[in-house]
Amino acid sequence: MVRYIIRRLIATVFVVFGVTLLLFAIIQMTPGDAARAQVPAGAPYADYLKVRKSLGLDKPIPVQYAYWLRNIMQGNFGRSYQHDIPAYGIVKSKFKNTLILASSAMALSLAVGLTVGIVAGTRPNSMTDRSITTLGIVGGSIPTFWLGIVLLLIFSLKLSWFPAVGMRDLRGEGGRFDLLRHLVLPTLATAAVPAAIIARQVRSAVLEIINLDYVRTARAKGLAENVVVRRHVIKNALPSIITIVALQAGYLIGGSLIVEVIFSWPGIGAQLYTSVGARDIPVIMAITIVIAAVFTLINLVADLLQGVVDPRIRYS
Repeated sequence: MVRYIIRRLIATVFVVFGVTLLLFAIIQMTPGDAARAQVPAGAPYADYLKVRKSLGLDKPIPVQYAYWLRNIMQGNFGRSYQHDIPAYGIVKSKFKNTLILASSAMALSLAVGLTVGIVAGTRPNSMTDRSITTLGIVGGSIPTFWLGIVLLLIFSLKLSWFPAVGMRDLRGEGGRFDLLRHLVLPTLATAAVPAAIIARQVRSAVLEIINLDYVRTARAKGLAENVVVRRHVIKNALPSIITIVALQAGYLIGGSLIVEVIFSWPGIGAQLYTSVGARDIPVIMAITIVIAAVFTLINLVADLLQGVVDPRIRYS
């Protein structure tokens, strides 16, 4: 087990390195100039050259990446071109906000997806199963940006039930209730697709198990149906469920960019959108590292949990 964890952690380092290398190359190919964005309009060309030199943009691209990688290995993510403060500080504060949104969306996705998926899987080919399957297909196909805009128009602008944008009301005292009111619409928009995907995958996992011999034997012994489902069906479907939940958790950490932009939620997704427009490379790369590291860490935890719930899995 220990050797397996060490190998996975080493693989994580290489994955993050590959992601940053690819993204750095893509950024260099996009139009725009970070130095030009920081120089006032009409400023002398000498000022522009001075800014380029201060940012290290006058060096060859491979050298820029090598310097940046060396600093990262020393725990230095550089300073934001746009705000002139450490990039790590920006990402750290924004990541907390994204974690709040992702956690609430994951909790809602799990509650809805697991419940609906188990109900559909234990009632195959029934009207309930067909209805849930149809809703799952529709829910998994709805564009997140469209759902976010619809929720915003109906429940915020038309009905005025929830705030439209932001994380807290600047005119009020704030507090947990204020945070929850701001959290409702972004959570619904973010959780819709993962909930539908989890429901469909859980249904498939339950259907594969529910008609196996040991399940029929448990029923023949006179066990109640809810006991059979809880002890024999769900327990043996857990490895598949853990895998799909882990994938959706990684998606929620890195894939909420559109929702954060629509609702002006101050997370790393919205920050990434702003930083790309400003070509703020230190912040972009810091966010990329965080997302890649969290995603691979979630997958590692999922693999370890599978070994816990399924004794047949052995790590060498």
